[in-house]
Amino acid sequence: MGMAERTLVIDSATEACSVALFDGAALIAGDWQKLGRGHAERLVPMIAALPANGRADRIVVALGPGSFTGVRVGLAAARALGLAWGAAVLGYSTLALVAAMARDSAEAEAGIDVAMTGGHGEWFIESHGPDGAAGLPLASLPPDEAVSACRNLLVAGSQARALVERRGFGTALDVLPDARCFALLPATALLTDTSPLYGRAPDARLPGATAVRTAAQPAQ
Repeated sequence: MGMAERTLVIDSATEACSVALFDGAALIAGDWQKLGRGHAERLVPMIAALPANGRADRIVVALGPGSFTGVRVGLAAARALGLAWGAAVLGYSTLALVAAMARDSAEAEAGIDVAMTGGHGEWFIESHGPDGAAGLPLASLPPDEAVSACRNLLVAGSQARALVERRGFGTALDVLPDARCFALLPATALLTDTSPLYGRAPDARLPGATAVRTAAQPAQ
């Protein structure tokens, strides 16, 4: 049997910043820090502190939705390392990882709504079925609209408690994405298209810029 594939996971799309190195599905080492800001300064040292400077056969990076800057910082690092190491670069949705972590924490085969801090006072929301597949599509909504759209009893994410309190029912799990939990993601969550998942259009667009993705297609 050959050696298992090594995977470097980078997640800097939210106020949390984390990295992890896996051998197959086994976690070798990782780090998680709640930064708020400063991802660009901390991410590379966190990767360098991993065994063998985090060198891996493939790199998997969080595509958002989340902070525009945080998403770009993670993608830039992943693409640069992928080029330097000749490693494949794949992506995943931040909300998919939060849902997988919540399902594991709750030890429940149930539908999960994810509610995360968005921009301009809105929340990023998405629902996931018991099998991990997305149900309610990714959207960026004002809080009251998010509350009306999310009907699962279990709600996870940085705005889960606020959503459950507004709605008046359900269980909130305060979860931020953690690269060390990457192995919880279903294989269908891996994306070959690594363009950012913003959830909403950027406030400013460069002339000739391509359309922003708000949905994702899994890797084949």
